[in-house]
Amino acid sequence: MTYPATTGESSAAPGHGPRYERSAVIDLDAIRHNVRRLADAASPAKVMAVVKADAYGHGAVPVARAALEAGASWLGVAHISEALALRAAGIDAPLLAWLHTTESNFGAAVAAGIDIGCSGWELDRIVGAAREQERPARIHLKVDTGLGRNGAALDTWDQLVGEAMEYQDQGVLRVVGIFSHLAVADEPERPETDQQLATFREVLAVAEDAGVDPEVRHLANTPATLSRPDTHFDLVRVGLGIYGLSPFAGQSSAELGLRPAMALRTLVSQCKDVPEGQGVSYGLRYRTTSASTLGLIPMGYADGVPRSATGGPVRVAGRTYPVVGRIAMDQMVIDLGATGVEGKDLLGAEAELFGDGADGGPTADDWARAAATINYEIVTRISPRVPRRFINEEDRSAASRQEELS
Repeated sequence: MTYPATTGESSAAPGHGPRYERSAVIDLDAIRHNVRRLADAASPAKVMAVVKADAYGHGAVPVARAALEAGASWLGVAHISEALALRAAGIDAPLLAWLHTTESNFGAAVAAGIDIGCSGWELDRIVGAAREQERPARIHLKVDTGLGRNGAALDTWDQLVGEAMEYQDQGVLRVVGIFSHLAVADEPERPETDQQLATFREVLAVAEDAGVDPEVRHLANTPATLSRPDTHFDLVRVGLGIYGLSPFAGQSSAELGLRPAMALRTLVSQCKDVPEGQGVSYGLRYRTTSASTLGLIPMGYADGVPRSATGGPVRVAGRTYPVVGRIAMDQMVIDLGATGVEGKDLLGAEAELFGDGADGGPTADDWARAAATINYEIVTRISPRVPRRFINEEDRSAASRQEELS
């Protein structure tokens, strides 16, 4: 997916520089910081930066480049189409796509040197594509160790490994990796992670006995990278963490040493004095308790703000106001309180729905609580109607290191 974007700024700070009607501001320095933090946690395992779903709404190509600059060795996406878009942008790093349908373009993946996740049913299609391209396919065999989604069932694992090795002996593919995915690593106290890890070790032993010598074995996601070093193996796949969000209910981003990379901002589009008892938005579920000033925020569920998130926080002029009434397709309302000149002066003021939480500002986690969902969804659902604005595109730390060497 391609988002409208404004680029080229180096260090725009909140409230400074050009003003935009609405924007999702992506700080690529925060992406780099988070990748380095996760790489430190994973070492000596390598890092795969997961940039599926347009990098969780942050912009796949700029985020992929920033992640690679910061030390990620691999990139991961769900769909082959996402991987092809990265290749088309000139990104040639090792790249894995793992979620397919019968219509997935395996031939294009093989031709572009994209690694392909294989749960079993895809194997013959991948081999056919490799023969057509006259180029060996690179595959990662995926096993379901307990999550119950894609991945080979345990009772089919022996057969899948055997067939894959026959094709490898024929020179049409190379088994590059073996992987699985954890179900409850974000709840460290639960025993299922131990069970999945034990199962993964068992299937690795079966594969090794069959002659598989993978380049990478990978199981850990962001929460396991941060809390379970025994799951790291050769490679960890980090998604949420590189965007600076916490996967744990009881720990904040700051406590994990992560920096949220996205800030969602707009401008107050109207300030209107209203009497006591004024109803607000569809259904009139909110009424003012006294004469007040209503501020109109020109973003709604068409922009990806959850319709259910009444009460979500909006920061204006250093103060945070809850959204009142129902969130509509294009707009929402905040109650600014007492009428008067002060409220009127907020017309055109910057309104931040979420950011890095500095100085007590609102965060994606706050909106997740208001919508009874998770922070992953809040950032990923911000729609293409909201332009992405990338700041700190140049890796200043890399420039500093180069200056020291010169």
